[in-house]
Amino acid sequence: MPQNHENTDWSHSVTAVVQKDGCVLLARHTYGGGKGKYIVPGGYLEHGETPEEAVKREYFEETGIVIEPRRVIALRCNAHDWYLAFSADYVSGEPTSDGDENDDVAWMNTDEALSRDDVPDTTKKLILCARNAASGFERLPYNGNPKNGWGVLYGVEIE
Repeated sequence: MPQNHENTDWSHSVTAVVQKDGCVLLARHTYGGGKGKYIVPGGYLEHGETPEEAVKREYFEETGIVIEPRRVIALRCNAHDWYLAFSADYVSGEPTSDGDENDDVAWMNTDEALSRDDVPDTTKKLILCARNAASGFERLPYNGNPKNGWGVLYGVEIE
């Protein structure tokens, strides 16, 4: 499904590392600096969409895989945007290329992915974060300010 560019929030993007049976789900990108590289799928939020909703939508659109995001494992930010990375559980589906943003989607052995030249450094770092993190930031109860739209708070679990 093509992204509605009028509804796209170009300053907020998400991804997730999904692992199953010693493998990680990667997609071979078809454009830009990542062309020909296997990366973790993801993309931009739509206005009004939470990060969790966006990463579930992006994964399904790009790979045919249903996921459930669990923990925030990494955050990249600068003066213009942020990129939030989750670890996520595989729920269902068979990997299928979207025929647009990627031309191959595959479960790749995690150790193989970490050693391949066609897997970018950022993807490798995210895989390591997901594989090695005993925990990450969990979504915590948070009411936020309704005039600002949605709001989420991530942090360590509060007992």
